[in-house]
Amino acid sequence: MRTDSINLVSFTPEHIDGALALSRQAKWPHRAEDWRLALRLSQGAAAVDETGRVVGTILMTPYGEDCATINMVIVDENLRGRGLGRKLMDAAMALAGHRPLRLIATTEGLPLYRKLGFVAEGQIFQHQGHLADLAPAGDVEAATTDDFSAIKALDRAAFGADRRTLIDVLTDVAQVVVIRRHGRVEAFGALRTFGRGDVIGPVVASNTEDAKSLITALALRKPSEFLRVDTNESSGLTGWLAQIGLSHVGGGIAMRRPGGAGALDRDARIFALANQALG
Repeated sequence: MRTDSINLVSFTPEHIDGALALSRQAKWPHRAEDWRLALRLSQGAAAVDETGRVVGTILMTPYGEDCATINMVIVDENLRGRGLGRKLMDAAMALAGHRPLRLIATTEGLPLYRKLGFVAEGQIFQHQGHLADLAPAGDVEAATTDDFSAIKALDRAAFGADRRTLIDVLTDVAQVVVIRRHGRVEAFGALRTFGRGDVIGPVVASNTEDAKSLITALALRKPSEFLRVDTNESSGLTGWLAQIGLSHVGGGIAMRRPGGAGALDRDARIFALANQALG
């Protein structure tokens, strides 16, 4: 197939079935519901061939004017190496405007992203599997409606951008727990259905022990389910996650492309990512 017969169009709900087929071809775990959730937060482009089949996807998730993440970059395996990935990236960057950009790169995508000005920030480790026996965690309780302004502030401090739109969605689709001390929310975590089971994240805490408590409390809510946690290399969680039954199965490279808003500040909090699609 020639790429000059492929059109890039705005990604809409009508493209989800085709996008799902494409993600299955790539052996990604996403369900149609996961695509719909990502699209709820994002704008994007679909590459469509002359028969109307979706042969490429990309989503751009804006977080106010602070930054945007690039997600769900997939090109049909029969069309790779022909410049379609570059066209999709150009479309997403145009949608993002001046915002600094972030993404999680596969090894295959690294050369393109480097050409486009992205620089590596560190490794992302994907852990998944079924839990070993865990003792209940203390000091963790369900979040209340009144907690979400504090949760949004903690998330912004950890991520370096205002992700209130993501947090608002999590109130609809996730179980959210907090650690509260002296009447103040000091850490939080979320659990929601994703892919083959459930995903834990974001997890934001100021120390590794609190992060472990949050993950334990959330995991025990689905003790027989398949779980996934993505975390960064500085979290100190990777060895412990493997010990509790969530094996390291891969990951990616966190990358950043500066934009007009300049560098984003974040504090030194433990931060486990929600997943690559929501970055």
